[in-house]
Amino acid sequence: MEEKEIREMARRVAGRVLAERGLEAHPAGNPPGERPKGVHVSVERACGPDRPGRCEEAAPLRAEAAGGGRGRPLVSADSLAATPDGGTLAIPEGALITPLAEEEAERRGIRLARGVQPPQEPRHGAGGIVAVGSDHGGFALKRELLQWARELGWLPQDLGCPDESPVDYPDLAFEVARAVAEGRASLGVVIDGAGIGSAMVANKVPGVRAAMCYDEATARNAREHNHANVLSLGGKMLSREIARTILATFLSTPPGGERHAARVAKIDAVERRFSRS
Repeated sequence: MEEKEIREMARRVAGRVLAERGLEAHPAGNPPGERPKGVHVSVERACGPDRPGRCEEAAPLRAEAAGGGRGRPLVSADSLAATPDGGTLAIPEGALITPLAEEEAERRGIRLARGVQPPQEPRHGAGGIVAVGSDHGGFALKRELLQWARELGWLPQDLGCPDESPVDYPDLAFEVARAVAEGRASLGVVIDGAGIGSAMVANKVPGVRAAMCYDEATARNAREHNHANVLSLGGKMLSREIARTILATFLSTPPGGERHAARVAKIDAVERRFSRS
């Protein structure tokens, strides 16, 4: 990259920072010849005959410029815009995080979770990882659901419980919801006796939209209209045939756009409002 391009890029970044802080790039009122107050940018050589002590420090940067960082994801302050205060943003392994993004994350209490992939909405009809969890009341249905998910082309991740011994549904529902929120699974399924309590728990996790579905129509509506990413089922309320139909519909229905997306954005806005500490 030419020095002129670097200067222009730096000027734009500085201008943006000043704008965010309510300042101007070139404040008025400075006496002639006096350096303006605010952010100043200068471009210097990282190393050379006149700066030998900086060559070792600049080596990693030269490696990046030579292509070592090519294709690596970049996390900027804009990347945090959709993450609620106090939430978690999944950061792929090897991602580059800008200093401004780190500052913004610290200011808003956002945890940057490295080594996981960001949440990815699967393409229509395409499989992915689906996190599955149940309490003892949903254990029997969960065993069959894991097999159904595989047959539908998905990779199910069983997060418990291991058997029909009594457990507390909030613990299992939270694990599934967290897996989806942190990007370790594209979608999630929680199962308890009625499906109500697990949905309540999952919806307490920022970034999760859990829907209790009881037939094909509600499963399709939950995905298309509400962009639900966690399905809640009542293990003692559904026949196996209906449960399989609900699962297949939920996993294969893509989120709707336009008016549906605009309304879901309002759901997210409510969540961000009440997630602020």
